[in-house]
Amino acid sequence: MFIRKQGKTKYMYYPVTVSTTFSEGGLVSQDVGTGTLIETTNSSAGATCLGVIRHAITATDDDYATARSVEVEVPVEKNVIWKCDTVGTGTAAAADLGTYADIDDNTSIDVDNSTYDIFFITAVVTASATAGAADVRGILNIGPESLGVQ
Repeated sequence: MFIRKQGKTKYMYYPVTVSTTFSEGGLVSQDVGTGTLIETTNSSAGATCLGVIRHAITATDDDYATARSVEVEVPVEKNVIWKCDTVGTGTAAAADLGTYADIDDNTSIDVDNSTYDIFFITAVVTASATAGAADVRGILNIGPESLGVQ
């Protein structure tokens, strides 16, 4: 799960495909063609990622099969610091400071790979391999700005 720790963000609403589940605190992208949200994957480029979905969507939700828009937290300035509470692949260590990591899935990072450079590691507070127990802080390299063009 990604949780904002420092910096400015705002909440924007994006449409979701009906009957689609999402994990709370997961990275989301906008589907090309439909404009609906999809979970960011380990092969998604950072430029396609919008931000972090704030609430889980489950099959038991009353509005699960209803067309609607949901809240996404998006950074509005550079260098917003996020906490990632799960390291999916590898073990975060002090040697990872100042390096990029990919995501393992939309709620965890992969410190062993940096093909897409989604997460720039700025601190390893707790390097736990237990899901939800890690505290790795960094900057999400997402949105069009991640391409280095304006």
